[in-house]
Amino acid sequence: MRLLHTSDWHLGQTLHNFDRIYEHQCFLDWLVETLVAERIDALLIAGDVFDNANPSAFAHRQLYRFLQRAKAAVPHLQVVVIAGNHDSPGRLEAPTPLLEAYGIFVVGHVVRTSGGEIDVERLVLPLRDSEGQTRAWCLAVPFLRPGDVPREARQSEGEAPADPYLHGTTLLYRQAYALAKERCGEGQAIVAMGHCHMVDGQSSQDSERRIVIGGTEALPTSMFDPDLAYVALGHLHLAQRVGKQEHVRYCGSPLPLSFSEVGYQHQVLCIELEGGAAKSVTPVHVPRPVQLLRVPATPAPLDEALAALEALELEDLPPQAHPYLEVRVLLEGPEPGLRARVEAALQGKPVRLAKIEPTRKTTAVSEGADALTLDQLAQLQPDDIFRRLWQQRFGADAPPDLMEAFSELANAVDGE
Repeated sequence: MRLLHTSDWHLGQTLHNFDRIYEHQCFLDWLVETLVAERIDALLIAGDVFDNANPSAFAHRQLYRFLQRAKAAVPHLQVVVIAGNHDSPGRLEAPTPLLEAYGIFVVGHVVRTSGGEIDVERLVLPLRDSEGQTRAWCLAVPFLRPGDVPREARQSEGEAPADPYLHGTTLLYRQAYALAKERCGEGQAIVAMGHCHMVDGQSSQDSERRIVIGGTEALPTSMFDPDLAYVALGHLHLAQRVGKQEHVRYCGSPLPLSFSEVGYQHQVLCIELEGGAAKSVTPVHVPRPVQLLRVPATPAPLDEALAALEALELEDLPPQAHPYLEVRVLLEGPEPGLRARVEAALQGKPVRLAKIEPTRKTTAVSEGADALTLDQLAQLQPDDIFRRLWQQRFGADAPPDLMEAFSELANAVDGE
């Protein structure tokens, strides 16, 4: 049996106010072709299908059109979707009665019975091959909030107090695994899905929202039973093994979600199950339909940066495929006309100016400088603090007109 592990599509996302409809559609078109080429039996989408809890109608249409095309291309395909921290569990689950009729299963949140117990059966799904035979069981666990974990999560007598969220999350996975194990026949595998930040997981700079619940930011791989054939994770945007374990993986996002991912090759993962184990885990690289450029490669003085922009040679592409550009400038002080000068250097070039990243030269505080006491700090007026900070940041006195504007602002605030 063959699975395809994807996550973090973030449909509806914008990159510095540019919509990414074209890029997402290119990915979804490619994904349909990949499902056919890789002979996939089940598609696992490990959370953050949408970029926010209230996605646009167009983002919804993109998802449902993809699902319709995927099922038409691979009629026996099963799709399992779990909610991520960006998704609205209710919105994601809303079309469930229709989707389940086509072998598409969505788990947005955990459900409790009238007695307050978690309905674990809802989280354990059979995965079938092209012949309709059950070959694996999937623990479809969505992003868990504090109210989603078992309430009876208690440590044994004599143990150190456990973090209730960590302990409850571990217990829920163990309950789901135990149920799957009961149903698992000979030669059948058990795989798990989750949307969380694991210990030692490498984050993508600037593109991920931190998840901190009750002081717990990262979860240990010990919460997964060692006999699981594969663990399909979402949330971190860089593809990686967790704890150096081949079968515990983040597949990463299919598109770069910030300029920090310029040099990163995005991918999905193809898993081949044989019996109760994962025989192989193979990356399938996702083509990048729109390039991200950083010019210059490292921050440079403004004149050098402008020269690099003027020398930029770009392929003449349709507007929706124009690359995104981040301009990296090293400044010695304020540059009020910065954007106008950058735009003038780019005049007529087939590129989208997404971001200007100024890096300012700073002057380190002298080692011999005395630190202010709290009493001394209390004696300083706002303009004194502003003047000191300006001196530390730019190594020069603040301009008189700027100090005058700051004083007017401070007086206006005091007068309210």
